[in-house]
Amino acid sequence: MTQPPATARRFVPVDLDPSDWGRLEPLYQALLDRPIDSTEALGQWLADFSELSSAVSEYGSRKNIDSACHTDDAEIEKAFLHYVEHVAPKTKPVYFQMQKKFLGVPCHTDLDAERFGVLIREWRSSVELFREENVPLQTEVAKLNNEYDKTIGAMTVEFDGQTLTLQQLSRYLEEPDRETREKAWRLSADRRLEDRAKFDGVFDQMLGLRKQMAKNAGVPDYRAYMWKAMDRFDYTPQHCHDFADAVQRVCLPVVDKLDAQRCASLGLERLRPWDLGVDVKSRAPLRPFNSESPQELVDKSAEVFRRVDPGLAEDYLTMKMGRNLDLESRKGKRAGGFQSSLQESRKPFIFMNAAGLDTDVRTMLHEAGHAFHFIWAAAQEPLMFLRHAPMEFCEVASMSMELIGLDHYGVFYPDDAGRARATRGLLEGIISILPWIATIDSFQHWLYTHPGHTMQQRTDTWLGILDRFKRSHVDWSGLEDARASMWHKQLHLFHVPFYYIEYGIAQLGALQLWLAYREDPVKALSAYREALRLGGKRPLPELFEAAGLRFDFTEATLAPLMTAVGGALERLPV
Repeated sequence: MTQPPATARRFVPVDLDPSDWGRLEPLYQALLDRPIDSTEALGQWLADFSELSSAVSEYGSRKNIDSACHTDDAEIEKAFLHYVEHVAPKTKPVYFQMQKKFLGVPCHTDLDAERFGVLIREWRSSVELFREENVPLQTEVAKLNNEYDKTIGAMTVEFDGQTLTLQQLSRYLEEPDRETREKAWRLSADRRLEDRAKFDGVFDQMLGLRKQMAKNAGVPDYRAYMWKAMDRFDYTPQHCHDFADAVQRVCLPVVDKLDAQRCASLGLERLRPWDLGVDVKSRAPLRPFNSESPQELVDKSAEVFRRVDPGLAEDYLTMKMGRNLDLESRKGKRAGGFQSSLQESRKPFIFMNAAGLDTDVRTMLHEAGHAFHFIWAAAQEPLMFLRHAPMEFCEVASMSMELIGLDHYGVFYPDDAGRARATRGLLEGIISILPWIATIDSFQHWLYTHPGHTMQQRTDTWLGILDRFKRSHVDWSGLEDARASMWHKQLHLFHVPFYYIEYGIAQLGALQLWLAYREDPVKALSAYREALRLGGKRPLPELFEAAGLRFDFTEATLAPLMTAVGGALERLPV
């Protein structure tokens, strides 16, 4: 059992209401006023600051979760916006003052470098970047993201007498009947196009706000701003461009080969977008669990984890529906999936839109990997500030769990054919997602290094990048508007600019771990667990090293991994 201990408040009042700034401010002020004359006093100050930060963080996370689960609830939106407008903006300048106080205490350099070195480096960077005039701009961006989420959450279509969310509609893209798939795809695309102007308007406002933030911070552009904000000390924008080049050279030929095989199997001269998810033998879609029973997804996932390691299942089953899980797709719910770390209770929360699809299994294993990362890090580390690893490694935690679970897909698919199809789907998905990651990341670099661009220039650039990484066997004729605006559905572009290359870096790490797991499951899983327990206490390359992985995302690493995945696919029955 690796569950973290319950957190008892010592500095923060038990009855604290984190929505009331009048009660929060005196606590922060007391910490700012407290004299610190020894490493022991500094340690207690950090513990109290962590306790307060954990309480506020969990409150904010809960408001965000509530908003994601119920975008159409006016009272929930009111509470969320109260936090966004009246709590978060006030904590940011105080947090800056707290970081300055910590760095200004001479004995902070006497703290254990193994434990605190990364934190000190990150807080120095944060202090350099912070500008109080950016706080209201960040609040406006958060409100715009809420508008984006509400727009997505309200999207439904009428299909065969049912009102469906776009996530629920995606089930029909796997149907053997091509007319059904086309109808579902076009309905989804047309529904998104109804809000095309709204998405563009929201994004234009975000661009302006983010440009001003970079200017206020005295950095050349918003890319430079985010590089510091995301603590990217271990690679540069050029490394991202090198990754894109490697993907173009190594992955696209493999994608084209797989698409050619798909064309031949389906008897088509050219694929259309609605032909990419259907079984190549026109078999019925995989249905790993009843879409009306998310608990079945939980139970079967727990069995997968039990077969990997009983301790995983034990940790996983501490999460309960309603309290730590919201899984089913429904109207008024934000799109996508995520894991949220509840810092005070030291519990994870998993949010997703399960519709009974094979991809839902991958999503659950993925988010559970994030949950394990948080549970293990929180169990080892009492200070909130030291638990969170760089996102490039957080995604190794989640993507590795998708791959580790492959050997136990029999829980969801008792027959050999079903297991082979699901395995093929995951491995082919990895190959095809890498060009998409390169597409989104390349687009972001252009967006924020070309301030003042017009909407037409943005669209032209998007289409040019799509062409660079295009799947040559896929025909988009007659669907030009949908293709030109398909970036609107990529939540990261709106919510977290420059958070997407992480998936590419991490995927290469996860594939390395998977290959190690196939050679020696016990050794690989032990390294995985120990690396995740480090939380954020070691630099990114050292976290990869602790897991037995190479921190590199060039062709030298990508090429042999693609060869290994290609070989695994060739050994699978079609």
